[in-house]
Amino acid sequence: MIPLVSLVLLLAGCKATPPGKWETGIATQAKRKLFVRNKDGKNPLAATAENIAAGKVSFSHYCVACHGLDGQNTGVPFADNMSPPVPSLASKQVQSYTDGQLKWVIDNGIWPSGMPSSKGILTDEEIWSTVLYIRHLPPAGSLGEPSMYCEEDCGTPAPSKP
Repeated sequence: MIPLVSLVLLLAGCKATPPGKWETGIATQAKRKLFVRNKDGKNPLAATAENIAAGKVSFSHYCVACHGLDGQNTGVPFADNMSPPVPSLASKQVQSYTDGQLKWVIDNGIWPSGMPSSKGILTDEEIWSTVLYIRHLPPAGSLGEPSMYCEEDCGTPAPSKP
């Protein structure tokens, strides 16, 4: 009887649910105070249209699967169910990081979260340009959904009606 009760209790605790305020708060504080470095790092690239466009290209190759085309999780089916949830890159929490911290996160990933490291995948210039794109994100939903998450061509939003 005890093994059966133990099995039921074990299985009851094995369900995926979105994180609560407590879990999210701890993860946020851990990121801010323990894990994210390079607060004083300065972006060597100027915020020109060309550099922001280059950042959008780098972003589309590495970041779009989790953050959507617009950096705000548009069309990413699992973004809210991660633990912690995938943040909107337009959020106050993300935008409050310095450029150096954003570069550090992209370069090294962040634990505890699903954010992977880009070491050996993106060059420093690609990362810095991605930081510029993150600072100049388009409106949420304006770029459509990543094509990997839809059956039809959904990477381009429908034209707006006049």
